[in-house]
Amino acid sequence: MSDRSTTIAYGRLMHRAMRGLIQTVLADVARDGLPGAHHFFITFDTGAPGVELADWLRDRYPEEMTIVIQHWYDALEVDDDGFSIVLNFGDNPEPLRIPFDAIRTFVDPSVEFGLRFESTEVADDEPEDEPPSPPERRTDRERGAQDAEVVSLDTFRKNH
Repeated sequence: MSDRSTTIAYGRLMHRAMRGLIQTVLADVARDGLPGAHHFFITFDTGAPGVELADWLRDRYPEEMTIVIQHWYDALEVDDDGFSIVLNFGDNPEPLRIPFDAIRTFVDPSVEFGLRFESTEVADDEPEDEPPSPPERRTDRERGAQDAEVVSLDTFRKNH
């Protein structure tokens, strides 16, 4: 038994799994295109390490930005760390580079699917400030759901 950590980092593992899901979906779209009515709203932290976007976009969206991958996009490339894409902003094609760790929400409203990633998480080797609650009050699944959870699609509905 390793003495590296005294607990299993379910939240971090869940983050990795959900970001792997996004990677797989985007890689499939890069290879085959968007199937049917699928489209994505992706909100990301514009100040996160590795984010690349035009200065005018960073000035306009200094904290976070939501992009839509639907009708027009080009040069979608996916790797282990994130994805690159060219999107059209008012008839100005702009390249973006978005690391998976910068993603805050990923929503596909065509099938009412969404994920939200909270920005605060405890490192694997750092103890939490407070002891964990008893299992009957807070399960491991609920604790992990704080890090990655389903997003309310009402945020993205046009008739909201």
